[in-house]
Amino acid sequence: MKIHQNIAEAIIRSLHEIFNENRYADKVIERVLKSNPKWGARDRRFIAESTYEIVRWYRLLQYATPQNKREIESIFGTYCDWRGDFPSESLLQKLDSAQTIRKIRESIPDWMEDLGVKELGEEKWEHELSFLNQEAKVVLRTNTLKTTKEELQKKLRESEIDTLTAEGYPDALILSKRKNVFTTPSFKEGLFEVQDASSQLVAPFMQLKNGMRVVDACAGAGGKALHISSLMQNKGKVIAMDNVQWKLDELKKRARRASSSNIETRIIESTEAIKRLKESADRVLLDVPCSGLGVLRRNPDAKWKLSLEFIERTKVLQQQILTDYSSMLKKGGLMIYSTCSILPSENELQVEEFIKNQNGAFELEEQKNILPSDGFDGFYMARIKKK
Repeated sequence: MKIHQNIAEAIIRSLHEIFNENRYADKVIERVLKSNPKWGARDRRFIAESTYEIVRWYRLLQYATPQNKREIESIFGTYCDWRGDFPSESLLQKLDSAQTIRKIRESIPDWMEDLGVKELGEEKWEHELSFLNQEAKVVLRTNTLKTTKEELQKKLRESEIDTLTAEGYPDALILSKRKNVFTTPSFKEGLFEVQDASSQLVAPFMQLKNGMRVVDACAGAGGKALHISSLMQNKGKVIAMDNVQWKLDELKKRARRASSSNIETRIIESTEAIKRLKESADRVLLDVPCSGLGVLRRNPDAKWKLSLEFIERTKVLQQQILTDYSSMLKKGGLMIYSTCSILPSENELQVEEFIKNQNGAFELEEQKNILPSDGFDGFYMARIKKK
């Protein structure tokens, strides 16, 4: 596998930043690609895809690299041998011996292997793991405030972007081939957002009606708030809250592009922001911080950044958010708790514990587990009614 020196250096530099400086892969790749405007689309794609693939298979590649040479440069060499036309005999033997050790074959840390087996059981964990290592599809959500799925598909085809539809996902279009969609006229006109198909199921699950007052209490940059706004046809109010100001600023930008005019952003600087909204919302969405184990194919570097301690701390935060933020819901209102995790301890067990601690004030209406083997991100959602 012959690679130009400046391309090889870009990949190695990216890997050093991801593994040695603990930076996020997507941000690193974005910065590295901006550093050389002379690279063509093919080179840029090769750098991004190779970096992600090495991150995804890091433990397996490390295992296949001679023990005394396991620095990043040598691991990159092993990758080039692996993806070349004629991999060496010694590499093939090493990869073959890894097939019997699941945590090496599937390239995950020891603690994740133990946790997965404990929470999902041997068989289910084995099945889901292989899907978590596949490359994530790029999925668009049609902005129905401005266009239809059919019109958007046609318009994208004019930009030489082919898409497929998926049954059960009314607004979703899946890219046939990875392409930069952010430079298209359709994106600039606000006709779509990039949002995984599983995530697109949350807003319809909320049973929204025009004119409702909806609080998205962990809104981030607002993917779900924008979807809620479009389903409500800009009627009623969506209060999008977060404790990080730049995310809310990004949401405002996206809302302008999408022509979502019923979204109001509010920063959570203290518990006061929550208290002010006591019993005022018809719907409350809690898309809580989580381990992200359902989206490893999208964020493969999370395998090496996550820890058991972090997940334990996150579970305490999830329960706290459920307890504190549920006060914003009116009687008879619905609260939706969602995560991009596949662990029962972050999902149904959290909901169970919350309801048990509320002395009969809340009841579970419905819950949904979406697994990576279903074809998209792993996701969980529960609809809880305030009696």
